[in-house]
Amino acid sequence: MLFQLGIIGLLLALIPLTYVMVRGSRDRYRKLVWITTFLTLDLIMFGSFTRLTDSGLGCPDWPGCYGRATPFHASEAIRAAEALMPTGPVTMAKAWIEMLHRYFAMAVGVLLITLAFLAWRKRKELRQPPWLATGLLVLVCVQGAFGAWTVTMKLQPIIVGTHLMLAMLLLSGLIWLGSRNDRPRQHDPGSGKLYLPALIGTALLVIQIALGGWVSTNYAVLACTDFPLCNGELVPRMDFQHGFTLWRELGKTAAGDYIPREALVAIHWVHRMFAFVVLAYLGWFAMRARRYPALGRSPRLLLLFLGLQLLTGLSNIVLDWPLVAAVAHNGGAAVLLLLMVRLVYNTRLARQSATVPIPAVSAART
Repeated sequence: MLFQLGIIGLLLALIPLTYVMVRGSRDRYRKLVWITTFLTLDLIMFGSFTRLTDSGLGCPDWPGCYGRATPFHASEAIRAAEALMPTGPVTMAKAWIEMLHRYFAMAVGVLLITLAFLAWRKRKELRQPPWLATGLLVLVCVQGAFGAWTVTMKLQPIIVGTHLMLAMLLLSGLIWLGSRNDRPRQHDPGSGKLYLPALIGTALLVIQIALGGWVSTNYAVLACTDFPLCNGELVPRMDFQHGFTLWRELGKTAAGDYIPREALVAIHWVHRMFAFVVLAYLGWFAMRARRYPALGRSPRLLLLFLGLQLLTGLSNIVLDWPLVAAVAHNGGAAVLLLLMVRLVYNTRLARQSATVPIPAVSAART
């Protein structure tokens, strides 16, 4: 089974690898980094789709499905589980969704192995240490372990939330690696003063993503059914103690009782209130960053996705949590992180350029 799963992951990874190879000899490493970044973003969105369709336990073991490499080969066991509980966590559709997520994750793992190998093999040509690419490979292994624990620990919220945040960290690292391998560009030294505000904005966004992940993993999206009030109140009754107890089963308190609705309201309300802080700060930051053309389109895209993120977040409430809007909201958070990490990198370079010359980044050839 493990051999078969490895072959599936390798075959999927060969598609982007082949694309990079046939696109010419220049900048292959850089292109592979950005393709891996794009696929990681897609994987995050597909992971949210898996979670939002309740498919996380579509195959209740790991890494295969009832000990087999595909749901097709495990169809007998899946059909038996579905017959016992037709609306339960195991159905053929959910099994395929869960296993497709695992296949895509293995393909990204193969791409990261390739990047780490090339980073060591071509380190002189790339003129950069290979430690970031190596660290990302280690990180994806840790991410895989949390993916396994997500299943074996029955979607425990802190495990699922950590799995999400590690995916965001992996995406951030790939963005940094891609930015480092981009062709040299002119930087406005004046934009260097935005480096600290960019760091603060990124930190606020990370906190908000973690809060959003806590909402999603606890299925607290509909704990407040109206907007701008929450269940008709500005400050509703809330249970912060049970809502923000980290180590507990899904839907349960630490003592094993069913979690009260007030705890879910607390989770939702905190995420909603902090969203206003993040929207205000990042909106202000994007308006300032627009003054520096050398930062490219990132500030304008940041404003655009802030607006889209607000719309998808509101639609989750007023339209009763539609799947498309929920997945788009998760993907929008990842895109906002992508843009902020990119801006942190560029403002950092601009600050450095104000004091010391920036060494040219070689065009990577592999």
